[in-house]
Amino acid sequence: MKKSGLIFFLFLTINSFAQDSVYTRNVINTLTSKVFWGRGYTKDGMKKAADYIADAYQQMGLLPMGNNYKQDFSFPVNTFPGKMMVSINGQKLIPGKDFIINNESPGIKQQANLTPLDSLNYQATPSLTVSLKDKLTWSVATEVGEKTIIHVNKKYFTSIPKEISVDIENKFVPDFQAANVCAFVKGTRFPDSLLMITAHYDHLGGMGADTYFPGANDNAAGVATLLSLAKYYAAHPQPYSIGFICFAGEEAGLLGSRYFVENPLILLNKIKFLLNLDLVGTGEAGMTVVNASVYPKAFALLNHINNQHRYISKINSRGKAANSDHYFFTERGVPAFFIYTQGGPSAYHDVFDQPETLPLTEYRDLFKLIVGFNEKLME
Repeated sequence: MKKSGLIFFLFLTINSFAQDSVYTRNVINTLTSKVFWGRGYTKDGMKKAADYIADAYQQMGLLPMGNNYKQDFSFPVNTFPGKMMVSINGQKLIPGKDFIINNESPGIKQQANLTPLDSLNYQATPSLTVSLKDKLTWSVATEVGEKTIIHVNKKYFTSIPKEISVDIENKFVPDFQAANVCAFVKGTRFPDSLLMITAHYDHLGGMGADTYFPGANDNAAGVATLLSLAKYYAAHPQPYSIGFICFAGEEAGLLGSRYFVENPLILLNKIKFLLNLDLVGTGEAGMTVVNASVYPKAFALLNHINNQHRYISKINSRGKAANSDHYFFTERGVPAFFIYTQGGPSAYHDVFDQPETLPLTEYRDLFKLIVGFNEKLME
């Protein structure tokens, strides 16, 4: 009877993880859909994503950290809501695939001949240049520069640029309204002690009226994993409270996490450990832990659990880095790891970071590793 009961329990546990992987995949598909428009700065993409996450928290029964699930803040951003036309040598280029515009660029409407500056860079006028690139990588700017720069993918445009026609619309928003989305599951024995799980939900948004950046691995996968863990902990309350924050403004310079640390909704010294999830949609080549060398005991504990259960093939150690939302917490003395996985598609900050090609190779094992790590931290 005991053996059969154990087998049944293990079956239920494995099945729950399987269900969570289905849920996680559905969340990724939703957040990367056209409706959310890259979770960015045009077509209300970021606001729609924040509403979606807050609604998920509410449906799970999580408690808000403040008066509601959202912590509002604002920041300046350069956006591209409308026209995005570039034609070189009479050939119309496809936004995102053939070219991107430098994120600080002002809008421009111009026709001009191109003069080579070198083998990769061409100038039309002092305010307009073209640069040939091996890979197109976009980002977010919080200011507008004086020059419009067009980055053209060498793979899709092989002739020498001689003439250009552009019609690009930008809109600078000095006070873009954003929100961190924050909730927690109250602890059963030590509710004032908190383990935190974080992920940024914003991405690059859209470049023009017809092109958006889905951001499947960056960072719909992190948000989906966070929500899956929130769902698990809502059904299985722990001795410590478990907090969940989805940050806005990460792609604009870690702005959401900095705002939270400067305006905390909970006492930062109550956070016993923070796990930040960013780029966790792969894993066949292992994973890396930022701050591993800063907190060697915690990293040894994570490795012990992983080795015991053979979850992830390899866990790489990395030192301190200001490369995701864990950073400002660590600067305020909050112990934190930033976890990201390796392998799989190389798409990053481009239109090819899509859900269809995101393998979620180690999702279940990462989920179990996080649950096991948190469990040990509460002993």
